Amino acid sequence: MTRFGLNIQDNVVRAVSSLFAHGPTPLENTLDYRGDPGLLGPDSVSWRVLGDAAVFIGGIRALVVQSAHPEVAAGVDDHSAYRQDPLGRLSRTSVYVTETTYGAMPEVDAAVAVVRHAHQPVRGTSERDRAYNAAKPEMAAWVHNVLTDSFLAAFQAFGPEPLNADDADRFVAEQTNVGRLLGAAPLPDTATGLRLWIANHDQRAISQAQINAIEFLQDPPLSIPVRVGYRLLYNAAVTTIPQDLNRQLGIQATRGAAKLGRTGIQAMRWALGASPSWQLALTRCDAPIPAGLFRQPLPRGSAND
Repeated sequence: MTRFGLNIQDNVVRAVSSLFAHGPTPLENTLDYRGDPGLLGPDSVSWRVLGDAAVFIGGIRALVVQSAHPEVAAGVDDHSAYRQDPLGRLSRTSVYVTETTYGAMPEVDAAVAVVRHAHQPVRGTSERDRAYNAAKPEMAAWVHNVLTDSFLAAFQAFGPEPLNADDADRFVAEQTNVGRLLGAAPLPDTATGLRLWIANHDQRAISQAQINAIEFLQDPPLSIPVRVGYRLLYNAAVTTIPQDLNRQLGIQATRGAAKLGRTGIQAMRWALGASPSWQLALTRCDAPIPAGLFRQPLPRGSAND
């Protein structure tokens, strides 16, 4: 690779990493659990989907769509410091997804315990005078199911190639294992069932908390280089949201956003390769490492220790 190409790769790595690097480092001690496949395991569809660069679009999409539920949006608006820490929530979501997907079971359990603890004080009353409690099964289900649907939608639109129907259903079914640990219910276990559950959810409504969240997500206070990358991911995410949801959210896809998103994700895939957490989990499980899939170095001292 030329020096010019290496410079581009380094810039992409830095810009993308900065979006998701505002939380603790996941899986720092995962090799202490040699042979533990975790909740999902090396043969899961989830390891493949969540290890691809399209996951960046899915994470942003989830935050956008989650705001369509007034009580969930109120919980975020009332209890989150996202305005002071614009990338904190995105990074915490990234750490949680990484640890529940690729972690050994003690790491999965610890990640779920962190989320459960964080949800305990998240309670109050929304603007439509309905009580909310983040620990309630139905609220946890909205957050979890939208996250699953968003990762699937992003991968189907921007992944290296779409999953077939059976693998899409497998991915959703695998993710219900994560949702159950959080006490979420109901948990649709097919891709179509999940999509229809979100589309027909009877608690969806426009709220001021939703409006606040969307205004922030459209233009968070980021440095100019990071903002350029974020806007590309955000615009690409909007293209994967169904029209009726976009109408409720007051957003619409910009012209050329899908094409730019594909180009951007291809560049990220070239620069970043697949998730190093996936490689680390494969190493922990003594599973084969696919040639050419991973490009980032593992943490010093972790490989083959």
